[in-house]
Amino acid sequence: MFKPASLAFVVALPLLSGCDYLGELLEIPNPAKEAAHAEAEGQAIGSACRQGGRSIEDCYALNPEAQKAAIFTGWKTMNDYMMEHNLKEVPSQLPPGYVAPTAAKAAPTPAPQVAQVPPPPAGAK
Repeated sequence: MFKPASLAFVVALPLLSGCDYLGELLEIPNPAKEAAHAEAEGQAIGSACRQGGRSIEDCYALNPEAQKAAIFTGWKTMNDYMMEHNLKEVPSQLPPGYVAPTAAKAAPTPAPQVAQVPPPPAGAK
């Protein structure tokens, strides 16, 4: 009647229904987890901006995809921490206009070498 594999699946389904790993395995979106991730990322961006000496407005402008409320929370938390412990900003040591290499650009493949052919003599056709 039932195949052993399908019977095992039916028996295991109630046990796995509450498992977060099953949702990740099947790539089921989890809005609560995504919202918590976005909030934490925004706070990290805000606190990094404050530690680097950037204004909150600059931080908003440089990170339009991040939640403004989360950026503000991170910026304010870091500001309070820095004021409490008398810490100074840590300015960037990178030259202006520096763009960090991505994983694809990190190890570029060398361009193929093209053989240099000398030009023909002036009198030759």
